[in-house]
Amino acid sequence: MTLSLYDTYAREQREFVPIKDDGSVGLYCCGPTVYNYAHIGNLRTYIFEDILRRVLELNNYLVNHVVNITDVGHLVSDADDGEDKMEKGAARTGKTAWEIAEIYTQAFFEDLNHLNIKAPTVICKATDHIEEQIAAIQQIEAKDMTYITSDGVYFDTSRDPEYGYLARLNIEGLQEGARVEKGEKRNPTDFALWKFSPANEQRQMEWESPWGKGFPGWHIECSAMATKYLGPLFDIHCGGKDHIPIHHSNEIAQSMACYGTRLSNYWMHGYFLQTDKSKMSKSSGEFLRMQTLIDKGEDPIAYRFLCLLAHYRSDINFSWETLNSASTALNRMREAYFQLPDGGSTDDNYVSRFTAFVNDDLNTSQVIALAWELLKATDVADADKKATLTYFDNVLGLRLSEWAPAEQAEIPAEIAELVEARQKARADKDWAAADKARDDLTALGYEVVDTPDGSQVKTL
Repeated sequence: MTLSLYDTYAREQREFVPIKDDGSVGLYCCGPTVYNYAHIGNLRTYIFEDILRRVLELNNYLVNHVVNITDVGHLVSDADDGEDKMEKGAARTGKTAWEIAEIYTQAFFEDLNHLNIKAPTVICKATDHIEEQIAAIQQIEAKDMTYITSDGVYFDTSRDPEYGYLARLNIEGLQEGARVEKGEKRNPTDFALWKFSPANEQRQMEWESPWGKGFPGWHIECSAMATKYLGPLFDIHCGGKDHIPIHHSNEIAQSMACYGTRLSNYWMHGYFLQTDKSKMSKSSGEFLRMQTLIDKGEDPIAYRFLCLLAHYRSDINFSWETLNSASTALNRMREAYFQLPDGGSTDDNYVSRFTAFVNDDLNTSQVIALAWELLKATDVADADKKATLTYFDNVLGLRLSEWAPAEQAEIPAEIAELVEARQKARADKDWAAADKARDDLTALGYEVVDTPDGSQVKTL
């Protein structure tokens, strides 16, 4: 079946046609700025990108999946103002910028593992590719599209008639209504390619360049590294929707100057996780980490399940209640899957419908509904249900085949007798006796949980 994806550049859903005819696909995903832990809103984007990769592989493409690590050059303001986030993070923690880069990079990949997100084919650090970034800036300079100020080398967006097309920016309106200080910038949309180190101050991360000692701008990093590993025009570039107006618009401008391409044939963007209808971000200093969920006893895969219940191009409102509901639904699916016998074959009808949904711009919410329909189906053998759900899970990534119910500890005879006595009292509607039996169980360190399938005993 035809795979179609929503392309932000074209503002429409397009049939996916790879650039190369050898079955390979180049996929670049903007990675984390490792000055702090990723929050669960950040991680939602990586779940979407993981689904994209799995769907591409379902369609028999060999995916070259590149993710960068921004460990220098991302300033507090995306518009090139303020401190470098890495230097600020170092000051906050009392560690060096190099140390926090390592700590938060490791934590990021631990988060991906918790969420069953496939490891990228290539992981590239900005600090390992300074030479490539300088070379790209020199190419742009040779096209006479740069100028130098007291604090850096800037891209002159007025020289690019197509600048901002990705975001459909109103450049004239920005020029007329700019409320920010341009400083020495010629235009509000101009951006730094190379920033000079402050005078009389030694940064932790700085390099010599043809323009003076300093560090690269955030935007040139992605363009240079994507090009190195995927070429000057590759298939798909992903990120969060907040990257559209600045970061990705700047990447396209740089690439047009360097190579005459828009860098990627398809631009795809995941939407926000919101709390009380406001985007989750690290700027407030308060955000939820994956480890926060784990410390509260939540299953990371339940969070993945929650994200799959909505389309990647719709915002999600997060609350503990919605996560608990997702966890309950996931466990119901796991238990149903676990009870099914092995040895079946995939059902052609359900596989065909599943493929149609995921190939329709990654419609995971429809797939989840289809999975519930399959579990309830009376015209599909139980073993075939399991084989078909296993096929679904190659894309959903819910680790259904790895789950098993927790082993119940052997219940002492006296506890079993109290449970039986409580059940008899409940059957006789002797609520006082039932309550007393429950209290006795609690005093002995046990809890009775009543479920539709009967009473279960757990230790306190």
